[in-house]
Amino acid sequence: QVQLVESGGGVVQPGGSLRLSCAASALTADYYDIGWFRQAPGKEREGVSCISSSDGSTYYADSVKGRFTISRDNGKNTVYLQMDSLKPEDTGVYYCATDPLCFTTAQGMDVIRERSWGSWGQGTQVTVSS
Repeated sequence: QVQLVESGGGVVQPGGSLRLSCAASALTADYYDIGWFRQAPGKEREGVSCISSSDGSTYYADSVKGRFTISRDNGKNTVYLQMDSLKPEDTGVYYCATDPLCFTTAQGMDVIRERSWGSWGQGTQVTVSS
C-alpha cells in the first residue's frame, strides 16, 4: 500500500508563498506519477499540477500556471509544490495522490484528473487571507 503524507500548509497573506511537501513511502516517489489536487469549501476537488515519473514532465492547471512549480526529489521520496503569488482563491485543502491522469490537449491546456485507484494523503490546509 502506497502511503503519502502532505505537509507545509498554513495561513498566508495574498501575494505570499508556501511550499507543500508530499512524502511518499519508499520506492514510491520515483515509480509513480504524482499529482496535487485541492478542494475549496463547497466546491469539487480539482487538479492543480502533476509530475511524470518517467521523464519529469510537468502539468499545471491554467489557474496556477506561472505561479506554482511542482518538483520531485527522488532521493528523499518527496514531491514538492512551490506556490508563489498566492491568491485568496487558492484557499483549500491540498492533497497529493498517485496515478493522476495528466495530458496536454491539442489547444495547449493541461488536464489533471484523479483516477479511482490512486492513493491519497490526508491533505494539508492552505488559507490565503489578509
